[in-house]
Amino acid sequence: MPADMTFNSVVFLFGFLPLALLAHTLAPAKAKNAVLLLSSVLFYCWGGIRWLPLVLLLTAVGYAAGLVLARSGLGRGARRAVLAAAIAAFAAVLAWFKYAAYLVELLKSIAGGSFAGLSVVSALPLGISYYVFKLISYAADVYTGKAQAERDPLAFAVYVLFFPQLIVGPIIKYRDMRGALHDPAGRFQPALAERGAQLFVFGLAKKVILADGIGALWQGIIGSGGVGLENASTPLAWLGIIAYSFQLYFDFAGFSEMSNGLAALLGFDCAANFDCPYIAASITEFWRRWHISLSGWFREYIYIPLGGNRRGLPRQILNMLAVWALTGIWHGSEWNFLCWGLYYFVLLTVEKMFLLPYLKKGRVWPHIYTLFFVVLGWGLFTCNAPGAPLGLLLSRLFLPQGGISPLYYLRSYGVTLALCALFSTPLPGRWWQKLQKYPVPRLCLFGALMVLCLAFTVGATSSTALYAAF
Repeated sequence: MPADMTFNSVVFLFGFLPLALLAHTLAPAKAKNAVLLLSSVLFYCWGGIRWLPLVLLLTAVGYAAGLVLARSGLGRGARRAVLAAAIAAFAAVLAWFKYAAYLVELLKSIAGGSFAGLSVVSALPLGISYYVFKLISYAADVYTGKAQAERDPLAFAVYVLFFPQLIVGPIIKYRDMRGALHDPAGRFQPALAERGAQLFVFGLAKKVILADGIGALWQGIIGSGGVGLENASTPLAWLGIIAYSFQLYFDFAGFSEMSNGLAALLGFDCAANFDCPYIAASITEFWRRWHISLSGWFREYIYIPLGGNRRGLPRQILNMLAVWALTGIWHGSEWNFLCWGLYYFVLLTVEKMFLLPYLKKGRVWPHIYTLFFVVLGWGLFTCNAPGAPLGLLLSRLFLPQGGISPLYYLRSYGVTLALCALFSTPLPGRWWQKLQKYPVPRLCLFGALMVLCLAFTVGATSSTALYAAF
């Protein structure tokens, strides 16, 4: 069975993408949504058609729920029941695929041989964490009147299966795509298409040059052929976890930019999912800049419906606890993800209770504080990976120990580390904007970057997105 198609694969860049763009561009206005749906289904099924009936069934349920919720004669109680049933169905499917295997293994460990023959499917359908959240947000928005029910099943299916957002999101609300879905003739805008091409190439560069490049440092420590974390000195352990922090950011931000770039090339203007999170001066600000669509989803569909900050401080803290526990659980069934979510709940609660005013007055130390706890948090986030158990990682980070020196890695990866640090800031974006006055050098620089990205892609293994596992 062929592997899932990724944006940084040769087959996508040189086969699927040009054909999909060409077909969408040449198709008459009335056929553009059909062509886009066909492209999305092909993209989804590239690794196999096993889960296609599931996504089509969930799409049909979401479409039907929207129509029922929009009926004018339906009472409030009935509408609430329909909304609750739809959300429960979507959440149950997501929970089954993400947590059933873990619960079965837990049951086996508790009950012993009584359940030795019990097993469930452990494979995670492509994009299920993202399109389920799309469906929940759609049903909730129709219920609250923030969005009109979609009566065109073709347009609704395009929204759910939109291939640029299948791998790692972002989680775009239906109401933000409705305009383009219903105006296929007006989708092509030269300025939007130009920005889309730039976003895609910049995102590809972040993935194949920076993320994959610096990720080799971390794998050189904890990977199967690495030196082993138990042999690393404390400075090397810190260097490794910093490298992982850069890898995760540029991998996820790169795929998010590629997603928005592809969407723009197809005529959909989607909001950014990252905004230089590593320059944040508080954990609160960090989460306004990191995975913006997920943070916004939890705020709008969990935190605010629970009461937000409208029912006093104790209730607000309880609502925050629920949100961050769910955020951790959303990432996976392993214990470290729940702990990671609760870790941020504690940090954000401390900031809200008393620390935030002091952080706002500081200049340098708030950035150091934020980076320290964010990097430490990524250690907790990845500690279920082979080679980096949390106890060993923490001991290497906080109990000064000798071992393999970081000097070799600094010589080998120093330039990549410097580039990662630079491109974590807004400076490259500002320089690029200033180059608008010089179109020829700007075009040459863009062309050179594109060729470099393609060279890296052809010479690499087309690694998928780290966040595709969630």
